[in-house]
Parts: sequence; structure tokens; C-alpha cells
Amino acid sequence: MLFRRRARMLRWLCGRLGPVWMWKVVLVFVGLAFAGQFLGVIFKSVQPSARSIFSSPDAQGPSLGSCQPHTHIMFLKTHKTASSTVLNMLYRFGEERDLHFALPLGYQLGYPLTFNAHRVKGYRGPRAVEFHIMGNHMRFHKTEVEKVMPADTFYFSIIRDPNALAESSFAYYKEVAPAFRKTKGLGEFADDPLKYYDPRLRNNNYARNLLWYDFGMDHNANFSLPFAQRGVAMIRRVFKLILVSEYFDQSMILLRHALCWPLDAVVSFSLNARQQKPSGVSGSWMSKAAAAAGVVGKGGRGQAKMLPDLSLTEQQRKKLQRWNAFDWYLYKAFNRTFWEEIDKFGRKEMEQEVALLRTRREELARVCLRDGGKPVEAHRIQDKNIRPFQSGSVKILGYELQPGLDDATRTACQRMIRPEIQYKDFLDAKQFPRATAVQAQQGQQGMMGAGIGSFLRPNLSRTAEKPTRGGVGGRTVEHRERDWDGSRLVRNNKTFNQGQEKVKLR
Repeated sequence: MLFRRRARMLRWLCGRLGPVWMWKVVLVFVGLAFAGQFLGVIFKSVQPSARSIFSSPDAQGPSLGSCQPHTHIMFLKTHKTASSTVLNMLYRFGEERDLHFALPLGYQLGYPLTFNAHRVKGYRGPRAVEFHIMGNHMRFHKTEVEKVMPADTFYFSIIRDPNALAESSFAYYKEVAPAFRKTKGLGEFADDPLKYYDPRLRNNNYARNLLWYDFGMDHNANFSLPFAQRGVAMIRRVFKLILVSEYFDQSMILLRHALCWPLDAVVSFSLNARQQKPSGVSGSWMSKAAAAAGVVGKGGRGQAKMLPDLSLTEQQRKKLQRWNAFDWYLYKAFNRTFWEEIDKFGRKEMEQEVALLRTRREELARVCLRDGGKPVEAHRIQDKNIRPFQSGSVKILGYELQPGLDDATRTACQRMIRPEIQYKDFLDAKQFPRATAVQAQQGQQGMMGAGIGSFLRPNLSRTAEKPTRGGVGGRTVEHRERDWDGSRLVRNNKTFNQGQEKVKLR
């Protein structure tokens, strides 16, 4: 009875509101709409995510033919030469391929002492463990490096115009190197270096022939052409490629072809760059000029300090050039070699590949970095994993990641901007997972607590300082060392009290 009443009511409504066939059509369309929506949700959930920019064909760059990528690499990380940016490339390449790094026990491979194989974490004897990549700061020693790295290792390094290097070194190590700390500005130091420079004091290696020192040479010897020629010849025999910081993009193209790496492996954002202007004024994210900015005071409370005076007259530049004579000879020699390599590569081809590199860098900056890649001061970066370490005498800038990145893109972008210290810690934890969390925490607290002192300064008991001897009026310090080719170096460095005769530069 109930069903009959409902059927009559339905026929009455259909008669009032329209024919039955029309309602059947409406019901069919409604059913199809719900089904489409339901199926769309299902298919959407199984569709692959959008392809990351890092997996696009542009990531590979122009074809390199049938060569195989080098995976045994030794990079001599020189100071203040954009070497932190190069090390980031090595870290990224190795991490992505699960390669084994020759990592330091701390953050540098014994620097400023000459490298010893036992400074490598996990080293168990000559070539007992296969290490693929070595690249942290060291003072080079060929025999010791060869104990760690395989015979087919590709050796390379990077150099910089010595005057620009001296300016950058002065700005960065002003409170670290005694020779710099005593002066008001770089010009004052250049006028009379021997007034401030004592070769026996730790960290004064930053004040004279820093490149020559990093390559393991005697940086305090009086300049002579035969000695300089011999040193350059030794470097040529070991290092297959010397990059030039002033021509960084061209250097990356040469490196890419030498290592047979994809384009993205040599695309980078400038790391460890210093703020070029006082707080509140931002500079170009590609800037690597040798200037410094106001910094946190010794108390770490944001006190403003006067900017280091880096101004030089033309005469002071010439004096500085004579003071760093070995660095100048090295730079000129390998700058010529660098352009000979570019001529072999082809100037036109180089221009084309550099253009591709710069375009790719801009693309990745737009995707990865907030504000298109404009660097920011460290205190603005919330993520401690990408916040750069501050030295206390300069402001080191960093980057902020673009929000809303998918997981794969975010991981790849973070690799490109992860600072050297955090990246080393990350790789250390990955490579030595059994190390206790307490040990890792103690190491980090010790380094950060001591600030730039523990990061840059050697142990006092293991400096190059030797006992003094000589008369009251002066002192003679005799050093007996061996160069990394095995030959003995003997030199006498004479210094005299202020107001007496000083050693002349030759």
C-alpha cells in the first residue's frame, strides 16, 4: 500500500515538473559526474609527480662523448679563492653517488701544519681504504696524500690574483694573523711588512705568499727565479688543472670536461661570500670582491666594528706584489696555462658553454632560492642546516630556500647552499654512522664555542715556532724542513728590534 502511494506521488511530481525521460537523463549525467570525480581522484593519486628541474635534459649539458666520470679526485682547497664553492660541488657529486670522502678529524686536514695521512678520519694505512674525494683545507704534501688517494686520482686546485687575495685575507684574518692585527689597514702593512711580520708566530702564514704556502712551499724564502721555477714545475707535475678564481665560469667548463661531469655538477651559487656593504645594504649574490663589512664584536652582541681599511695606493700595491713575490710568479705562470687551455678548448665554444652555465644557474636560482637568489645575513636564516658559520670579524652571507618545493627539489637545492661546516658534519655522520651522538655534539660545541680560534688556529704546542738564538741585538731562527718532493730546506730568517736594520726583500 505504501509503495503504491509513493509511486502515484512520483508520477504526479513528474507530470508537474516534466516528463520521466528528462529526469532519467538528469540522473544519468549526475551519476557520470560523480563517477568522473571519483575516478579522477584515483588517477591523480597514482600519477607521477611533476618532474624536478634537476632531472630535466638541461641538467646534463652539451654531450661529452663516451668518457667516464672521474670519481677519484683530490682538490687542494686554497684560501680565499672561491674554493668553498668548489668543495660544495665535490660534496654534492660524491653524496649523490655514495662516494667515500677523505674527511678530516676536525674541519681541516691538519692545517696549517703540513698534511699527514693520519689526519684523515678512518685512515688505516696506505690505500687500505678506498677514498674517492679529498678536498678540505690542508698544506699540501704529495707523499702523504698518495698514501690516502688511489694512483689514478685527478689533482686540481684554484688560484687568485695575489693582490685581491691579500685584501681578502686581510679582511677575513684581521683578528687572527698577528701581522695583520697590529696594523690599522692593509696599506700600512704594505708600506713596511717586516715591521709587523714575524715568521715564527702562528697564523702569520695568512700574511705572506698564502698560495705558495698552501701548495706546501717555503713561503718565507727570499725570492729567486730558480726556486720559483722549481716550485711551479713541481706543481705542474702533480696537478692536472689549475683553475683561476677571476674566471670562475670558464674554470667550471674546463673542470667539467676534465672530469667528464654533467653540467649541473658544476653549477653553483657563491658560498662563503662576505657582505660587501654595511648592514641593510645587499650586494650581488655573485659578488666575491675582496671587501668586508661591519661585524659582531668580541662579545658577540652585535657591536659595530670599523671596516678594515683595504685601500691601497699604486705604490703600496707594488710593495705588496714584492712581498708576495712567489704568489705572483705562481699566478702569472698558471694564468698563462689557463688561457692556453681555453685556446685549445676553443674561445667560441667556451663562450657558448659559459652562456649555458650562467643560464642554468639563473634557472636554478629562481627555483631554489627566495628572492631570486639574493643573499641574506645569517641571523635571518631560520634553518641552522643552511646558516653559514660566522668568523667574528666579517659577515658571511647565506641563502634562504624557496618555500613550497617538492621533496626531491628541496633536497637538491639544499645541497647547493649547505655551508661547508654543516656539509662536512652531514657527510661525517653518513660515512661514520656508529659515531656516538655525544661525540658529535661535543665536537660541534667545542668548535662553535671556541669560534674562529679552533677553526683557524693550530694547537700552540705544534706551531712552526723554533727556539731562538743569537745576540742581544737581534735573533736568528733556523728552520730545517723538507719540501714535499723530499729535498731539504734550510733557511735563516733574521729579524731585528724596531729601529734597527731589517731584512731587505729580494
